[in-house]
Amino acid sequence: MVDNQVVRITFGLAIGILVAFFSYQWITDSSRRVERRLEESVVIEVRTMLTETLMLNGLEIVDPLQPNRKAGKVYIYRTESGWQVSGYYRRQEKDPWHPFLMDLDSAVTMTNLRVDDPEMVKRADADASLEVLL
Repeated sequence: MVDNQVVRITFGLAIGILVAFFSYQWITDSSRRVERRLEESVVIEVRTMLTETLMLNGLEIVDPLQPNRKAGKVYIYRTESGWQVSGYYRRQEKDPWHPFLMDLDSAVTMTNLRVDDPEMVKRADADASLEVLL
């Protein structure tokens, strides 16, 4: 019979080595860092496009880089045709949060912007890429 203590030590060492190996592989995986940098650059572009499209200065924006649980959840998704970024904005502190969903093509150009903001109805009539949900 094999000594029980030897089996435990051997098993513990084997598990420890496996955990260390897989942890190292996970930490040194550069594809996750590259994807994160790409997502960050997309969100920064979305902020600029949102401000330009809505033609509002001083917007307070909640997006995947600057979340706010009180406003709601925000997401960035890679789609077959590009990206989808959701978030919230408001003009001033007394204004309620208005959700938005922006569709982007693979060149990070806005194809569609959906907002839930009744004040944007007139602007949506002039801009085909802007859709107001009521």
